[in-house]
Amino acid sequence: MNTKFIRGTFFLTASTLISKILGFIYIIPFTALVGNSGYALYKYAYGPYTLMLSISTMGLPLAVSKFVSKYNGMGNYRAGQDLLKFGLYLMIFTGMLSSIILYSLAPFLAEMVISKHDSTGNKLEDVIYVIRLVSFALLIVPPMSLLRGYFQGNQSMGPSALSTILEQVVRVIFLVLGAYIVIKFGHSVTEAVGIGTFGAFVGAIAGLGFLTFIYHKRRSLIKKQVTDSDDSNQRIKPLPMFKELISYAIPFVLVGLAIPIYQNIDTFTINVLFQSIGYKQDQAESINSVIGLAQILVMVPVSLATAFGMSLLPGITSSYVKGNLKEVKEKMNKTFQILMFFTLPAAIGLCLLGKPIYIMIFGMNNSPVLGGVILQWYAPMAILFALFTVTASILQGINQQKKVIIGMFLGIVIKLILNFILLTNFKEVGPVLATYGGYMVSVLYNFYLIRKAINYKLFPLVRAFALPVSLVIVMSIVVLIANYLVTTYLATKLSMYHLAITTSLFCVFVGGIVYLGMSLKTKMLREVLVRRKNA
Repeated sequence: MNTKFIRGTFFLTASTLISKILGFIYIIPFTALVGNSGYALYKYAYGPYTLMLSISTMGLPLAVSKFVSKYNGMGNYRAGQDLLKFGLYLMIFTGMLSSIILYSLAPFLAEMVISKHDSTGNKLEDVIYVIRLVSFALLIVPPMSLLRGYFQGNQSMGPSALSTILEQVVRVIFLVLGAYIVIKFGHSVTEAVGIGTFGAFVGAIAGLGFLTFIYHKRRSLIKKQVTDSDDSNQRIKPLPMFKELISYAIPFVLVGLAIPIYQNIDTFTINVLFQSIGYKQDQAESINSVIGLAQILVMVPVSLATAFGMSLLPGITSSYVKGNLKEVKEKMNKTFQILMFFTLPAAIGLCLLGKPIYIMIFGMNNSPVLGGVILQWYAPMAILFALFTVTASILQGINQQKKVIIGMFLGIVIKLILNFILLTNFKEVGPVLATYGGYMVSVLYNFYLIRKAINYKLFPLVRAFALPVSLVIVMSIVVLIANYLVTTYLATKLSMYHLAITTSLFCVFVGGIVYLGMSLKTKMLREVLVRRKNA
């Protein structure tokens, strides 16, 4: 494996990680400015935007990368150029179409979350306004995604990585600064949220502009590459090209849609469900907002864990293609062990410290009591989120991608049904438990498919989980003792907010030291890192 590829992959992984961190950090000042009601309004716009974005881009960064890489390897550099040309036409068309659809659907989507007979929360016209503003970003992001895939397919990860960071940095600065200026000059929260949603368009312009600049800078080199290998450069007709591209893209799209679909189910059903059992619009929106904030916190450890685990998946695919099933199973065990090593302590730690961590991050004005309870219940979902992502990717690697879709939709149906069934008895925690039910079905189905496809035994995997589970139990006991000591001795000396900060930082530090210390002592950390290196 050459140094250029390793360096490029590192840049791409680092940029994704930085982008996700920035995507988490901005929520803190943004919610402080607009509050629960404002964040709920932001969710109403960003939820459907994320879904439309996934559909309109059709999983292109990965699919285009695979296509360009394949034909470059055959010496046919013209195929990549043809794809870029016709692909841009397609992306401009799908971008325009998805933007028009989302803009037109705004009144219908608004009516799904806002009651005309209850004026205690956001208004119908507010939701229409923010959805229509975010729809403009769909004009820019699809062609930008295609360009990123093109650069990645040419083993040039730098432009893609830097454009990802630039897009997020510009979006976050525009969002936070714009919302602050709007609020500072006495305008409404709705206008502040509108500025926030429009930040997606501004960030996309920055990302696309950077990629276009780099492409034009390299244009003469690209043309030379095409002309120098003229014998191999055969044109591919647009129809076969798109057929091949879509065959690569569809599995990536559908699996990537899982989490956004679950989040949108909550966003667009919670208000109606809770109002049906006597809650006011503003109370339902508060629950909606808090569940969204809890999801953001839970996705942080998931992103970190899957970044480590997913790095082993190309090796699994390679071993499967060679027919070495024993090696496939070994690499899968290593992947799951790495996943659990990072996800389990983070998920349980968030569960144990749900209330202080929620207050530390989102302050005292964003339903701290409700937020703490929901975060405690939601935190262990990180394990199922991570397992679904990795098992779905493994199934794609062993050529079972079509069957993944069945499990995903089974889980979504279960989630929808449980949202209704669990509401009366479990109230605010009902939608969280429904998510557990849906994802549990999907994950178990994925494991069933893996077991059936390669005769994969689960018992060795359960045995491999025994050590991290033992370490997490010890860590949990230490965290609970630390939490008790801090709250007992400092509860009367500090305000609730400062107590939450002190408790969170101290307990996370102590828990982290204990977990890492025991991992080193039992040689588990070394084993995980060595296995990842050798995989």
